[in-house]
Amino acid sequence: MFAVLGSQGQLGRDLLAVLPADTLALTRADIDLDNPETVTSWFATHRPSVFINCSAYNLVDKAESESEVAFRVNAWGPYALAKACRAAGVRFVHVSTDYVFGLDEDRTTPLAETDAPGPVSIYGLSKLNGEHLVRMVDPTALVIRTCGLYGLHGSGGKGGNFVETMLRVAGQGKPLRVVADQHCMPTFAVDLAWMIRDLIAKSCTGLVHAVNDGATTWHNFAAEIFRLAGTSVDLTPIATAEYPTPARRPKYSVLSTAKLQAMGISPRPWREALSEYLALRGTKSN
Repeated sequence: MFAVLGSQGQLGRDLLAVLPADTLALTRADIDLDNPETVTSWFATHRPSVFINCSAYNLVDKAESESEVAFRVNAWGPYALAKACRAAGVRFVHVSTDYVFGLDEDRTTPLAETDAPGPVSIYGLSKLNGEHLVRMVDPTALVIRTCGLYGLHGSGGKGGNFVETMLRVAGQGKPLRVVADQHCMPTFAVDLAWMIRDLIAKSCTGLVHAVNDGATTWHNFAAEIFRLAGTSVDLTPIATAEYPTPARRPKYSVLSTAKLQAMGISPRPWREALSEYLALRGTKSN
């Protein structure tokens, strides 16, 4: 039996769709990562075969002023989960982020799992600490890094995703200024869910990058959204310095999928995934 924490979130709901029907759909009411004692009490009465954690504190800018809660949820909570899974003989899968990188702004080649991380935000640091704690206590755990995630169910804590934000603002007739010097790999949550399922089926462990294929910038991602949606927008590329935020973002988040592909999993191109997303949400797609 599988268990998914964060089951009502953007990735969690797509995971439930590809996992067995008897998968336990867990929410904060079941396990609150801000309160590790709830981990102990839950595992006292449950023992799934695989536990997937896709719950996180993902308010990137707010984390700069709420570092304690970010670390409790993103580092100490996963640590408690990994300890409980290890003790119970449960396979643990933990979802992380490209934000563990960012320090090397001059990078131009894809980042492999073996490359040294260097977060530039509290959020990224808290997620990196979570990775280290999970892998320290449970070397058999599977830690999956992804990037630019968007899904049909939005991101609960953020109230949407990048695609929906772009379409909403465009629908209001407002001009858009989007950074063109931050490189990313947009990833459809449905595709990530399938990749996670396949990695589990292959009994993979350790650190793996799982993203849709191909790199772009946030500006070009926005331009492709509007092209596929058949929407005319006043879209201007800008530099990161022109759009200051409380938290710094990685300027280069292109993750290598060589390890993923060596396991026999070939992610589809991000443009193809985006086209399907727009079609599924009812938007006209070319």
